[in-house]
Amino acid sequence: MILVVAGIVSLFRGQLLWGIVLIVVGLLVGPGGVSIFT
Repeated sequence: MILVVAGIVSLFRGQLLWGIVLIVVGLLVGPGGVSIFT
């Protein structure tokens, strides 16, 4: 969840690509570091 928030902040700071990467990784990892693939 922290990664998603950091990604959103990055988007507002103009770091579009890095923000998207953080959001995607944050969603894949999920809350508590548990992957959606397990």
